[in-house]
This record gives sequence, structure tokens and C-alpha cells, in this order.
Amino acid sequence: MSKTERQTTVEALTEQLRGSPNVFVTDFTGLNVLRMTELRRRLRVAGIEYVVVKNTLAQRAFAANGVRALDDHLAGPTGLVLSGGDPVAGAKVLADFAKEFEKPAIKIGLVDGKPLTADQVKRLASLPPRDVLLSQLAGYIQAPMAQFAGVMNGLLYQMIGALEALRAQRSAAA
Repeated sequence: MSKTERQTTVEALTEQLRGSPNVFVTDFTGLNVLRMTELRRRLRVAGIEYVVVKNTLAQRAFAANGVRALDDHLAGPTGLVLSGGDPVAGAKVLADFAKEFEKPAIKIGLVDGKPLTADQVKRLASLPPRDVLLSQLAGYIQAPMAQFAGVMNGLLYQMIGALEALRAQRSAAA
């Protein structure tokens, strides 16, 4: 690879990293072409990109974006999972694929500028998707209001029952 090709690769990777706040570094040792293609397909379906890159070029691209936390983990065969806005989707695809085929190994993750260990990435993968989390949050917020409305409705029925009893008592006395 010539110097201009390396520079072009670093610039392209720098731009990709700028557009992807969530990155997972993997070791794809032991994955054959068929499995690698399957991994890329699954990631593409989720809207995520998988890039195999030389470690020195990745270090330069990360340095250009001000990221130094991943330098120690850029050794051996390295693949980068560039997950756009939703880090859970990328972590979920990676963890599911690794569970199924025992590869690729997750080295480290970077979610919104914060490094995550491989175990933390796996825990992130166990979270429900963002829309499910938002609907659960809405349910938790709505529950006390629904309970309050139920209590008020019960009080209203008690008051109506008392007024009916009073009316029946007065009509029986008259």
C-alpha cells in the first residue's frame, strides 16, 4: 500500500469515525470468508458498518478524532463495528453472532466517547432496543397518573353511593 493510499484510507476512516459515535473493536481471527460475509450482512441489515483495518491506520484515524482509549487494543487482526446512533443494535448483533459462532472476539467498545470493556458491551447487548426502553419509560411515567385517576374515580363512586343512600333514606321517611 503506497503512502497516498494509506493517507486516503486514514482520511476515509476518520470521516467514518466522525459520523459514528459508537465503535466496537473486534478480533476476527478464525472467521472464514463465509462467516465474515454473514456478519457483514447482519450488521448491514441493522444499519451498521464493519470495517477491517490495519492497526496503525486505525490509530491514526482515532488520533485525528481525539480518541486515545482504544490504542492498547489495536493489535492483531482488527475489525471495527461502526454503529451510528444506537449502540445497542451494534452490540446486540455482535453478541448474538459471537454466541452463535464463538467469533469475533469483542476487544473493547467506545460508546459516546466512553470506553467499555467486552463484558460491558455484552451487557449493553442484553438491553432492549431504544423504542422499547422509551415505551417502558412512558409506562412508568403514566402509571402513577392512572392510579390517581382510579382513586379519584373510586371516590366519586363512593360519593354517588352515599348520595343515593341519602336519597333513598329521605324518600322512605317521606
